[in-house]
Amino acid sequence: MTRHPLGRRRLLALAALAPLAACGSAPTDTGRLRVAFAAGGSKETLDPSQVSLFVDQARAKALFDTLVAYNADTSLRPRLAESWESDNSGTRWRIRLRQAAFHDGRPVTADDVLYSFRRIADPALASSSRQYFAKVDFGRSKAASPRELELVLSAPDFEFPSGWGAPGAEIVPAGTTAFGAPVGSGPFRFVSFTPGGTAVFRGNESHWDGAPSVGELEFVPVNDETARVNALLSGQVDYAHDLAAGTAARLGGDGRVSLLEARGTTMQGLILRLTQPPFADPRLVRAVLSGVDREALNRVALAGRGEIGNDLFGKGLRGYATGIPQRSRDVDLARSLVREAGAEGLAFAIETSDVDPGFPTAATLISQQLNEIGLKATPNTRAASTYFGETKTKGVAALTRTATLPVATFLNQRFRTGGSNNVNGFASPEFDTLMDRAAATSDEGARLALFADAQRIVHESGGLLAWGFSTWTIATSKRVSGVVTAPPNTFDWARFDRARLS
Repeated sequence: MTRHPLGRRRLLALAALAPLAACGSAPTDTGRLRVAFAAGGSKETLDPSQVSLFVDQARAKALFDTLVAYNADTSLRPRLAESWESDNSGTRWRIRLRQAAFHDGRPVTADDVLYSFRRIADPALASSSRQYFAKVDFGRSKAASPRELELVLSAPDFEFPSGWGAPGAEIVPAGTTAFGAPVGSGPFRFVSFTPGGTAVFRGNESHWDGAPSVGELEFVPVNDETARVNALLSGQVDYAHDLAAGTAARLGGDGRVSLLEARGTTMQGLILRLTQPPFADPRLVRAVLSGVDREALNRVALAGRGEIGNDLFGKGLRGYATGIPQRSRDVDLARSLVREAGAEGLAFAIETSDVDPGFPTAATLISQQLNEIGLKATPNTRAASTYFGETKTKGVAALTRTATLPVATFLNQRFRTGGSNNVNGFASPEFDTLMDRAAATSDEGARLALFADAQRIVHESGGLLAWGFSTWTIATSKRVSGVVTAPPNTFDWARFDRARLS
């Protein structure tokens, strides 16, 4: 058997290893922590399998638990899973659960995990997380005891545990179908929620990882980034999420706030729809990739506070392909490809939104740069609340961003044929075969080499312009402590149960 009791940890993860609070202890500070996020409007839900915005993920993290969580380097940290192991083939995984309870007092059991994963994998649910559990043979998987389960896979997958910590992989009680007043096992209990409005949760004093340090948590919807900052400065909220690089530069010397900056942790990109004109023509895909000035985008859209991208996800993370030469702007090549494709003057829209503070500036600058190579690109602004849902099917070029995830998880979700978030329509049997071979390879070094080969295909023809990696910025009032700098999607991001109010 191959044991995976804790996962790999590197230096970046060390800060997360502070001693845990005693289970069931009373909070040392009380009060209501008010956090401002961009929200998703009237169609919002507390169903943790439907998490398209960061506010969805943060609410799910407060109410529910996952089996594992990601450290800053994407190594795995046990949560509801106390330990796990695979057989030598990578097709059978045995998981042992820690002692934990849902908010109504029921214990978290193996049946709850099986139900949750089966639900996520159901195509009818249309969860973007279903890719993580597509290989599970639920007919052969079983609960071995209340706290142990065995998951049987249809094909080997030594990266399988990485999906257990992804957004949307939270565990719900078996049989749950409604989420109007959800019951989870997380550090906060449900009190109230209005879609597109506020959500109020109360601290769960019997949480297995210790009681929250605040009595209540309130999510306040503030879609405009400037308004979030003003709400923080005026004392209406205690925490402002997702601030622009320029805003961070201005607030750096403001003694009223504390800045938390996770540098270079969020991929900023442009998705090209490969199944539709004009980007069904690979010459125009290459023209766009060659025609964009990544350094200028970092300097202007990210105020020089980000890092240059190389059209790949996960810079600095385990599994990122470092051996691929950096792509840079080549105006002459881009113009020749446009002419060769007979596309001079071709007009198309770049979908954008203020769902990310840097998107509007990036869309304008990319449009200008592509106009210089003979195309006619113009930004098309969509509503923040529906942007990511709409751009899964609408438009031919759309700005995107992705926070910290294991590289293999991202590749499977975004580029595998039929992947749950393969919005650009990329399809490559060679890529799929490499990913399957990697998943079936128990030796980590050999597995990562296969992932690197798969990334070379994506770099060449995947239709993703990953132009940069932005710094993730959060601001808090000076009366807040216990909130630490962390990449989004990781264990310490939005961990409001450890926040304190003075």
